[in-house]
Amino acid sequence: METAKTILMRAPPMVPPRARARRALACLGMGFALLGAWAAPARADALQVLHWWTSASERKAANVLAARLATENIEWRDAAIPGGAGVGAGKVLKSRVLAGNSPEVMQLIGYSLGEWAELGLLLQLDGVANAGNWSTLMYPTVWNLLQSHGHTMAVPLGIHRINTLFYNRRVFNRLGLTPPKTWADFERVAARLKQAGVTPLAQSSEAWQVATLFETLVLAESGPAYYRELFVQKNPEAYADPRLRHALTRLKMLKRWMPQPLRERGWSEVARQFADGEAGMFIMGDWVKGELNAWGMATDDGFACAAVPDTGAYHLFSIDTLAMFAADYSHQAAQERLAQVSVSASTQAEYNQIKGSISVLRAADTSKMDSCARASAQAFARGAAVQAPSFVHRMATDEVSKDAIIAEVQRYFMDEQISAADAQKRLAAMVRALSPNTKGREYGAQDPHR
Repeated sequence: METAKTILMRAPPMVPPRARARRALACLGMGFALLGAWAAPARADALQVLHWWTSASERKAANVLAARLATENIEWRDAAIPGGAGVGAGKVLKSRVLAGNSPEVMQLIGYSLGEWAELGLLLQLDGVANAGNWSTLMYPTVWNLLQSHGHTMAVPLGIHRINTLFYNRRVFNRLGLTPPKTWADFERVAARLKQAGVTPLAQSSEAWQVATLFETLVLAESGPAYYRELFVQKNPEAYADPRLRHALTRLKMLKRWMPQPLRERGWSEVARQFADGEAGMFIMGDWVKGELNAWGMATDDGFACAAVPDTGAYHLFSIDTLAMFAADYSHQAAQERLAQVSVSASTQAEYNQIKGSISVLRAADTSKMDSCARASAQAFARGAAVQAPSFVHRMATDEVSKDAIIAEVQRYFMDEQISAADAQKRLAAMVRALSPNTKGREYGAQDPHR
């Protein structure tokens, strides 16, 4: 199948870029049902924002941005789509672009940001970035994420740490437990929790949640360098490494500490089980902290955070970003104001405190952060050598490879008849098959060609 980039390059030069982009999308099979719910044109002082922030804490964080925009006399027209980036919002966005009805602002993250930038549909924010000195004020990893062919293509909002272990502090205190730093510690803690009648590890069988646990196990087993070989470079030889088999083996072994029977539940429902004291620990991105706080559960009181065992020195990250669609440029002034407002120190502090993430600004005041955020900021500040881009959360590789790996990991996890060795062979074969057609670009890391 031809890529969108190839089709755009072959199109006659007199064809307008937006027409060529729509043709490319159509050739890729993106013929989704066209939606007309937002057909009415927006005023110049209003921006429609398409996103997937639908949980309690996510809504509160989005409201911070909307309120800051309102102080600029610009209306935030909310278009929240449940279901996440690919399942819900991604499909809606593609349908609307095909219909010539793109929103002014869209939540795009990681690899998908680069793919949309390649189509030439996004507003370049070079003027805002240069005036705001973004390249100096932001972490290098964040700044590089925003770049495409030398242009700044998005607005960064916050950095999430995926390798976060939440533990119920009240349960731990009652049983005299301390958070595990190694997997040997984890086994001892889990056994004690189970003996006390508490499910040791909250978990859903939902594919992306299983894969999120898996990617933290890979990082624990190997460190960032090997992690990048697997999920960024997609080196087939790396998939034969014993470290991958060890991570797969541990993934299935952890099932004995999870609720039985294991059911497919949304992440906020799993977080509720943890908050209610039914589970002692939960491994998930630090957006869970924002949700627990929104429910009235205070950090370092009802719960606390630690790094996933054997990953204390590392930061498995995902970065939230907003991109602006160029369209006829009639909203450019309002879009640029949103960009300026979003990266101000005060907005960054308020937004990330609610969202559970940390600021994209290197000079953020860590003394005003809670213990979870402070540990995340300190780890991330150590630089690219300790950072790993989350493949599950679109930081490391293309959508086809991501979905294929996630599906295979869930299949292995749920089927007791599949061995770790068999799953490893299938993953290696799958990556070999995909490699000629898909090349991972590492979003959020230094680009030696720039």
